[in-house]
Amino acid sequence: MNDAKKSHWENIYETKTPNEVSWTEEKPETSLDFIQSFSMDKTAKIIDIGGGESKLVDFLLEEGYENITVLDISQNALNRAKKRLGKNAEKVTWIVSDITDFNPEESYDVWHDRAVFHFLTEEKDIKIYQKLVDKAVNNFMVIGTFSTNGPLKCSGLEIKQNDETSLISTFEKNFEKINCLTTNHKTPFETIQNFIFCSFKKNINVDK
Repeated sequence: MNDAKKSHWENIYETKTPNEVSWTEEKPETSLDFIQSFSMDKTAKIIDIGGGESKLVDFLLEEGYENITVLDISQNALNRAKKRLGKNAEKVTWIVSDITDFNPEESYDVWHDRAVFHFLTEEKDIKIYQKLVDKAVNNFMVIGTFSTNGPLKCSGLEIKQNDETSLISTFEKNFEKINCLTTNHKTPFETIQNFIFCSFKKNINVDK
């Protein structure tokens, strides 16, 4: 694991409240809409990559989903999410891992990532991510990243902007695009960040 990267995120979640970080959403409407559009059973295995203290897990539990995993590099972030959820935290699988070190023990019906992919700025890390989703995703994937009209940095770190073409080309070997859209995220401090979200379906002829 990249110790400097982990230290950066542990410090963020140790020192800043949700209202002091740009990515906070009271209700992650776009992510929920995409996941609901897949019409999966409530037993579907869903993983939120870089979920941190995102409230996506709260709303998925509220809707009755039973197999939710949240992965984040920061133990502090997951601890805050667990504290917020109280007893409901016991219904969730929590994984502390850098995405480039993640070696999943199971595969997932829905892979959701609104937080991690745009931080992968080096080709070698993007290739690791490609291989990971090829192995770990059974059915659907949702990737949300900063668009070409979005920020160039987040939390002081460089990011890689994307558009529909770049996301499709990154995953087209084993995934077919379902839908892409751009959306504005209003941060807690009233600034606007433009995101692109794309949903994908795993090609049925691809071996895991």
